[in-house]
Amino acid sequence: MATQAERREKTRAAIVKAARRIFGERGFAAATMDDIAAGARVAKGAVYHHFATKEAVFEAVFEQVSIDLVADLDRISRAENDPLAAMAAGTQGYFAACSKGPTGQIILRDGPAVLGWERWREIDAKHFGGKFPRALAAAMDAGVIARQPIEPLARLLLGAVTEAAVAVSAGPDIGKTGTDYARAFRSLLDALRVR
Repeated sequence: MATQAERREKTRAAIVKAARRIFGERGFAAATMDDIAAGARVAKGAVYHHFATKEAVFEAVFEQVSIDLVADLDRISRAENDPLAAMAAGTQGYFAACSKGPTGQIILRDGPAVLGWERWREIDAKHFGGKFPRALAAAMDAGVIARQPIEPLARLLLGAVTEAAVAVSAGPDIGKTGTDYARAFRSLLDALRVR
């Protein structure tokens, strides 16, 4: 027999799963709490029991999409032995994921607007954005790039990636645009290499 905590968690997970599908397909503005409740097969009151607002539901969805995205990107990056090649491969995977409907809708189109830039960046720093300082430190430790302050370099590179991902998600030929930006980012990283 399931405990009260297990039932609560199961209901919360069903709400987040339904909201993820609805936000990904329709976007935040077109989704309603009624839609989310129906999709989760729970009463609307159950949704409000777990989440005070639609924005709170969205934040939970954004966190989950970010976690899943980083897990996928980690698998892609691990295929590379060189730290900069791993960064480039992971970033190319990020562009590809953000060019697809639901992930791009949640992470790039609605994320900054719904959460606000500060909260969006704060959550991103725990997931995708947080990878940059660690990857740069690994590249410096391996002697691939020169030692330098990590924080400014990570922020500059992450800013470039974020701007590129927004352009990729809005482009008319997403696949080609993503490939072009990934190639340009790889060139940017290669310019950091110790010669």
